[in-house]
Amino acid sequence: MKRVYLDHIAATPLHPEVLEAMRLCLGDVTGNPQSLHAEGRQALDSVEAAREEVAGLVGAQSSEIYFASSGTEANNFAVKGLALGQQARGRHVVISAIEHSSVLNSVKALERQGFTATLVPVDRFGRVDPADVEKALTKETVLVSVMTANSEVGTVQPVAAVAAVCRSRGVLVHTDAVAAAGSIPLDVKALGVDAMSLAGDQFYGPKGSAALFVRKGARILPLIDGGIQEGGRRGGTENVAGIVGMGRAARLAREEMEARIAALVPLRDRLLEELPGRVGHVIVTGSRTERLPHHASFCIEFVEGEAMLLSLDMKGVAVSSGSACTSKALKASHVLLAMGLDHATAQGSLVFSLIQGTSAEDVDYLLDVFPPAIERLRGMSPLYTQYLKERGS
Repeated sequence: MKRVYLDHIAATPLHPEVLEAMRLCLGDVTGNPQSLHAEGRQALDSVEAAREEVAGLVGAQSSEIYFASSGTEANNFAVKGLALGQQARGRHVVISAIEHSSVLNSVKALERQGFTATLVPVDRFGRVDPADVEKALTKETVLVSVMTANSEVGTVQPVAAVAAVCRSRGVLVHTDAVAAAGSIPLDVKALGVDAMSLAGDQFYGPKGSAALFVRKGARILPLIDGGIQEGGRRGGTENVAGIVGMGRAARLAREEMEARIAALVPLRDRLLEELPGRVGHVIVTGSRTERLPHHASFCIEFVEGEAMLLSLDMKGVAVSSGSACTSKALKASHVLLAMGLDHATAQGSLVFSLIQGTSAEDVDYLLDVFPPAIERLRGMSPLYTQYLKERGS
């Protein structure tokens, strides 16, 4: 059976050059980066070279990049570390209502320590209004966290405008760019953010590789206490091979981004335009224009997402029904609910995410197998039966 994998928002495959760089590192780089001998210096040189590449991807200085094990860790480090680092000035944070669970739960942890938090709403496209962020700011606000792009609906946020509002009030800004970094051009200076999270497995790097940009001069407390690694801000022996792989992936993303976007946007747009017409009662979620180039998302009415995932998987198509961190939770997405969708509709979420190797034939195959799969599931749906009765069909 033909397999079409369209769940790359969960993780992208390793680029062959990344795999080779990691293989050479695992075979040749044996030292600990903190050791003073030649083998240690070789490992340290590998880590620092990768740090330069990751910094170059987002327009940062290499000294402003700190490696982590995942986007979740980077978000925890940023939200908790920055808020606690500023608590002498205030104990209030502001986030959007559609942040990743790692940001939402980090804020809940801060609330247990005496902080207060405000969730800013989004519109029906999942977009934050900078004016709403400004209204949420108080004299106690020390941190605002608004993601760069949402992995469930693909909408790209007006981060620069949000940061400008916050900068005028002396409030630090963090952006979770895990879903966006490596896929769209980002520059921390142009955006005006103080911290940015990114993960290598979103741009053809290895799983378990991530980084946090922290603007020079911004006070942040460590999340992981230990030794002097990462400038004393993250203890623990460095994952040298993973860091090397992320560095190579960052360089390739910078070099190939324009070509990748040019290849993916037509396929994305074809899905956004054609799939709703194939089955009816389909809602495109997220912005049509301010959107990640490799992302198409929908809510299919009268059917549950889990049933669609299984049905499509049996036809050889792998997709997702939301964030990889929540897709097995079997409950409506907080992102879709925040956008104004009801629970029943939000349960029918599907996300198609592409890579440069995705072909027009892959999209053809999906569009062929999708309608009969949905027709079969709707035939078993009491919601659809009730809809037809009410319509008099």
